[in-house]
Amino acid sequence: MKVEIAPSILSADFTRLGEDVQAVERGGATIIHCDVMDGHFVPNLTIGLPVVKSLSRATQLPLDTHLMISEPGRYAEQFVEAGASMVSVHVEIDPHLNRTLDAIRKKGAQAGIVINPATPLSALEEALPFADFVLIMSVNPGFGGQKFIPTSLDKVRRLRRMIVERGLPTRIEIDGGIDRTNIAELAAAGVEIFVAGTSVFGGGDPARGVRELLEASTAVTSDK
Repeated sequence: MKVEIAPSILSADFTRLGEDVQAVERGGATIIHCDVMDGHFVPNLTIGLPVVKSLSRATQLPLDTHLMISEPGRYAEQFVEAGASMVSVHVEIDPHLNRTLDAIRKKGAQAGIVINPATPLSALEEALPFADFVLIMSVNPGFGGQKFIPTSLDKVRRLRRMIVERGLPTRIEIDGGIDRTNIAELAAAGVEIFVAGTSVFGGGDPARGVRELLEASTAVTSDK
């Protein structure tokens, strides 16, 4: 499986966002991750439609938009129209998840389900066939810079088994506390897309941050 790094602009310098995006492209990033928070579903406010629309003009990389908002079904299609290539919605908040995922796909984007650390995988049972990817939160959503929750590794393994047993093409993405110390083991467990904020942007050289994550992941996964 190909490992992809999706730098989270939540940790970028918004005064030089275009430069930071160009830097991660040079480092080998293949996706740009955008965290959309409304201050209701999670205790923080971040970017919205205008920033996603601007980013879509600033990069050729697909925009992965993670909706941490109270009414995702109301806005999901608008984010596709703004330029998002991937839109993910929390299983905990959307009572009509299948409908939302179907609407995202019909707009031409990939549809994802997000699951919080304390939410059991059983919550995905009915909606999994409607999703192109599942985003496992390995921290509680709302803020960057949090530490990886170790039980997330076993959750990845169990989700991978569930996907294989059902014969689905669903990809696994993970977000929260990803760095050089855990990326290889997570890749071996079945994660394909890694959202990384602090480990990419926190060191002052985003391109190097991406390269180091890619090197750390392939050092082990190439031997599997």
